[in-house]
This record gives sequence, C-alpha cells and structure tokens, in this order.
Amino acid sequence: MNHPRVIRAHYFARSLVLLGFALFIAHLSASDSLQYYIAPRMKPFIRYSIIPLVIMSLVLVYQAMFGKSSKLCDCERPLPVSGFKNSVTYGLFLLPLGLGMLLPNQAMGSAAAAQKGMSLTSPILAAERIEQFFQAPDPYNVEFTELAKRLYPEKVIEVRPEIFSETIGAIELFKEKFRGKSVKLSGFVYQEPKVVGGHNEFILGRFLVLCCTADAAPFGVVITSMQPLEGIGKDSWIEVEGTIEPQTRQGKEIITIAASHIREIPHPKTPYVYPNGDSVKAWGNR
Repeated sequence: MNHPRVIRAHYFARSLVLLGFALFIAHLSASDSLQYYIAPRMKPFIRYSIIPLVIMSLVLVYQAMFGKSSKLCDCERPLPVSGFKNSVTYGLFLLPLGLGMLLPNQAMGSAAAAQKGMSLTSPILAAERIEQFFQAPDPYNVEFTELAKRLYPEKVIEVRPEIFSETIGAIELFKEKFRGKSVKLSGFVYQEPKVVGGHNEFILGRFLVLCCTADAAPFGVVITSMQPLEGIGKDSWIEVEGTIEPQTRQGKEIITIAASHIREIPHPKTPYVYPNGDSVKAWGNR
C-alpha cells in the first residue's frame, strides 16, 4: 500500500504524459503534419482523440490535487517504490513523445526504403496473372482489369497520386499489353545497386501507407534514361515521362520506364500514396 502523496504524484505524472500527447497531436494537426504519420482516413479519429486525452488528463489532475486514497485505481497492488523502475516505465511513453517533438516532420525516403526493402511490384496487386486480354482471372483482379480498360486508350497514362498503386498494379497485370504506351508519374529518387544498373538507371519510389507510416510499404518503378542524371540526387522529387518497357530482372518480370523527359519538382504536400476503395470511380472523377 502506498502513501497518498505517492499516489497523487503518479496521477500528476500520468496527466502530464496524456496532456503531452494531446498537445503533440494538436500541433501536428495545426501544422498539417499528420499526413507524415497516418493515412488520411485515420486523421479524424486521431484529431478527435485530443478530446478524451485532455479529459483524462484533467481527471488525473483532479485526483492528484484532491485524492486521498492509498490505493491506485481501487486495486490492492502497490506501486513500485524504485525510482529506476518508475523512470523506465514513464520513459517508455516520454521517449516517442520526445522524439516526435525533436525530430523534423518529413516524408520517408531512401533510408526508410533501404530498411524496408524496395518492391518493384504494387503492394496491393493480386498475385494471379491472366492470359486473356483484359479479363480478370479472379474476383481480386476485377478492379485492376476495369481500371486497365480505362487506362489503355489514353494517349499519355498519368499515374495520379490518389490511385498511384492501383494504376501501377493495373499496368503490371497487363504489362505486355501496355508495352510502348506513354506514361507520366512522379516520386522520389532511390538507388539500389542490386536492381538498377549503370548511372542512368534509378528507381522512382513511393510509400504506400495503409493505416500509418509504421506499415508503409516502399515500392517503385525502374527508370532508364539515355542522358546522365546531372544534379538529381537521391530523395529528389522528380516527374518522369516515358514509355513502358517490361523487362525481366533477377528472374522477375517487372515494368520499367524508358524516360524521354525528367524534371525535378517541389516536394509534394502529401508525399505518400494510399489505397483507394474505388480506383475506377476515382479515375472517372478527373
């Protein structure tokens, strides 16, 4: 059993932790930086979480100021008396909060891609392939097939951020049918010696975020250029126009883009791409 003063001190410490997270989320929301951590569909939930966090913090402050119980949360288990144990326990919560406040809010790039491993296929593309032109082999590929039907007539296929992975998936599913088609897309420059060869090749990468950046999956397309990439370094954001050229690399069939035009672009406000529940409808709403 602990002294009431010890109980109140723990209540006060926990209220500060909760208030710290509430203020941090509020700061990210006000500075429009939540996009670096979570998918857009999760933003409302995170923003509204500020309310219960503040309420719980105020309740704990009240307990710290006026509570006289010698029991914590009406249970008999006493709190640890070791200052080291208490420091470690609260440090587990304060460490990510401190890192979030001290480190800059920025999009993931080559370093994160190298850690996770860059994939050259769309992370949400079904594994099955088809033999017949624009016919889905199973229910999982129906949406890709329908999207491919709409992409194919385009003079220049624009890989738009809101359906980025779905567009790459549709092209990949019918890669031979799209051979020679013109395409335009943007992303960050990533170099991976195991995949690309020569100074005129690189991977144009993106991060697909399902829920939050913890589950972000880096994937990209190999870009080949006849001209040296002067002045364009890793993590630079560029826009590429070129033609689709399916190739086999390390025993895997992938799509590559033979670039005809490359230009550096500003870092986008929303650097990540997210799954779209209806890519066909999104394509039609251009």
